[in-house]
Amino acid sequence: MNRIQEKLRENKKLLSIYFTAGYPNLDDTVSIIQDLEKNGVDMIEIGLPFSDPLADGPTIQDSSTQALKNGMHTALLFEQLKDIRKTVSIPLVMMGYFNPVLQYGVEEFCKKCQEIGIDGIILPDLPLDVYQEEYEALFKEYGLINVFLITPQTSEERIRAIDEASDGFIYMVSSASTTGAKQGFGDEQQTYFERISAMDLKNPQIVGFGISNSDTFLQATEKTKGAIIGSAFIKHLTEKGVGQIAEFVQGIR
Repeated sequence: MNRIQEKLRENKKLLSIYFTAGYPNLDDTVSIIQDLEKNGVDMIEIGLPFSDPLADGPTIQDSSTQALKNGMHTALLFEQLKDIRKTVSIPLVMMGYFNPVLQYGVEEFCKKCQEIGIDGIILPDLPLDVYQEEYEALFKEYGLINVFLITPQTSEERIRAIDEASDGFIYMVSSASTTGAKQGFGDEQQTYFERISAMDLKNPQIVGFGISNSDTFLQATEKTKGAIIGSAFIKHLTEKGVGQIAEFVQGIR
């Protein structure tokens, strides 16, 4: 069983953290992953920086730009992560845009992920039908779970198609806007959370976008399996550096 599937079976609300590989400094990637696990994070999304990150808010965009300036690229990230499973056991998910994966070579990318011990991939701009027609067999051959995103605007028909195609969790985007920390969730989001919960999907949902503190984490996980924090964590790294990760995680739990 994939590590993501094992983690989803645990009787707890899951905290997943996203960060951009190569930020704040080029060589911070491994130590950030190790510190996040040490401080009780359940799953980590490793962001592959991209020059045109359309779905990301300014915080993640800026971190991506800086990571690229630092010299981060796909081959280097794989090199940095080659021994990660000697020290880290929680699920690791690679998140990014499809273009760098295509440039690297989709099968070679999947093969490298398997060698390193990556459990899943999130590619927001890879359409469901294209994935199913061209890449699903490859992902499954290399033991990778492909995670799909839904938003408040996603139709019920499409949500059910995504649920059918998934074998891990569904990334439930809290709003139609770009990523970024919010002060709290309004009635529109709460109605959305309740609507998806009532659909009784076979895959658990994990909420992303807008979670920044313990209050929003609790709100987001009331009817879901967990929540993903990205922008707020990157802001913390920017302001306090990589030495204060424990403080951030403790502030969420």
